[in-house]
Amino acid sequence: MTIIKAENLTKQYSLTKQRTFKELLPALFAGQETKTKFLALSHLNFEIKKGESLGILGKNGSGKSTLLKIIAGVTKPSDGRIIVVGRVAPLIELGAGFHPELTGKENVYLNGSILGIRKKQMDRLYQDIVDFSELQDFMDQPVKHYSSGMYMRLAFAVAVAEKPDILLVDEILAVGDSKFQEKCLTRIKEFQNQGSTLILVTHSPLQIETYCQKVLVLDQGKQIYFGETKQGVETYKRILLS
Repeated sequence: MTIIKAENLTKQYSLTKQRTFKELLPALFAGQETKTKFLALSHLNFEIKKGESLGILGKNGSGKSTLLKIIAGVTKPSDGRIIVVGRVAPLIELGAGFHPELTGKENVYLNGSILGIRKKQMDRLYQDIVDFSELQDFMDQPVKHYSSGMYMRLAFAVAVAEKPDILLVDEILAVGDSKFQEKCLTRIKEFQNQGSTLILVTHSPLQIETYCQKVLVLDQGKQIYFGETKQGVETYKRILLS
């Protein structure tokens, strides 16, 4: 069963040209273009089956995070289409939905609702979230008083509270100390063993080889390679050396 399919997937942004007001005013009256186009992704085509895991490799600015945001439904493609089947747990921009004035407990329920988890489910999952985050003594404190590590741990615990169909991970495994990082990786592996699809963005070929069966290599928004892991990692290394 196909769980993610991209067909000629393209994402283009409009960027405002850098001009002074003195330069901009005549351009507006003359009807000149005041924005420039930036092609973040260009005609991607790939297909992932249920239970498969995909590693996305590419240099900074190659479009990796943009692709994750499209899969997560945060932004829409400009052209082509993406088909996503099932519940997505996006571990991208962890804690983006947290409100600094609310307590840890209040933010757990707020983020749960953003992720589409009903309150009754959150009631059932709440203690597991607290135990996983190891923040038992801080749940009644506003998160504005949390350290960055505490903040990320709670956000990760909420995101992985319930088994997703698709787990999106974007360079966020530096969460807390090495012991907690290992705990996060173990949870991700558990989801994989239970049939979840992992989409992993990282600069680490070792992580890709450990967790992924397929690799997508991007360069300046273009699809350079899609296929088996070993050849994908070799392709990425050649791009780094070029």
